[in-house]
Amino acid sequence: MREVRVVGTGLIPFGKFPDQTLAEIAWPAVREAILESGVKPKEIGGVFCGTALGGMLAGQRIMKTLGISGMPIINVENACSSSSSALSLGWLSVASGQHDVVVVVGAEKLTKFGGGTLPLEREDWEVNQGMVMPALYAMRARRYMHEYGLTETQLAEVAVKAHEHGALNPNAQIKKRVSLDEVMAARPVTEPFTLWHCCPTGDGAAAVVLASADVARRLEGKDVRIAASEVTSGLYTDHFRDMTWPELTARGARGAFEMAGIGPEDVDVAEIHDAFTIAELMYYEAFGFCGRGEAYGLLKSGATSLGGSIPVNPSGGLLSRGHPIGATGVAQAVEVTRQLEGRAGAHQVEGAKVGVTHATGGGIAGLDHGACSIHVFAR
Repeated sequence: MREVRVVGTGLIPFGKFPDQTLAEIAWPAVREAILESGVKPKEIGGVFCGTALGGMLAGQRIMKTLGISGMPIINVENACSSSSSALSLGWLSVASGQHDVVVVVGAEKLTKFGGGTLPLEREDWEVNQGMVMPALYAMRARRYMHEYGLTETQLAEVAVKAHEHGALNPNAQIKKRVSLDEVMAARPVTEPFTLWHCCPTGDGAAAVVLASADVARRLEGKDVRIAASEVTSGLYTDHFRDMTWPELTARGARGAFEMAGIGPEDVDVAEIHDAFTIAELMYYEAFGFCGRGEAYGLLKSGATSLGGSIPVNPSGGLLSRGHPIGATGVAQAVEVTRQLEGRAGAHQVEGAKVGVTHATGGGIAGLDHGACSIHVFAR
């Protein structure tokens, strides 16, 4: 397998753009990534587009807006892991020698639904009984609180940290710092969550250009490589599930770390799937950043904040940067690449050399989550 490097990144500020089409939202991110890379459009061997709810032929719709067509364009749907799964396919196509240069784009336009929770498949029996993602994560939070003594006030501190980071990120959907009192007093969504415990929906797009090491050497200053790409799915069970343990993420993290030849102690920065506050805490444990039941202690120590030993979601994460679901995985890749290149601006993690991205996709019965995609980046 060949070494694969990220040679260009593009990202639009996440927000709500109801008057724009998906292609209009996405093409500026793709253009930025291509221009940053220095590759010529004719060098692009393939395009991989991740979107969960963007409709048919999203990649073709985006690329034709740029006047780039004719190459293989593969569209990928894997719920919230859509564009991170597309990233894995793009990595594989370069690593295997199929292509020397590819574009990976993630895009989503959630404002077309007019608000509310994300639409899930009604054929699923839990969804048919009324299950929505805020309720699922709220149940996980309640069980975790019961098992480990986490309080509602402590859980709210995750949101405070996320928005502290997001306020430093010009591309974040929400750039407002919030106090602990504001989080606690906000509109209730589902116990124990108030509004600030939940990621916002919206629109967004991100893109990366991947290239072989030979091509990257021709492009000066392109030193960030993808050291591991791991995509896996949940294990189905029709009986008891431990809702405090994200088995799928833990299994994927082990595989990604083994592929990269590192351990959790080697990670300098991580962008993980904090769709709800409890998720960030549980994923600390699944990645091995701390032991089970020790996540709040890690948060409280400041280790996962900017300036700490393992800053998590310096971009503001899904809670603050936003979660246009099909765009999230590639947006994380853009963030970590820029962190390792030392150009993340006010939310830069000093000296970062190894970074991790993580996106999970859920919404069906019997699985911890349906999909999980984890990447390790290094320079």
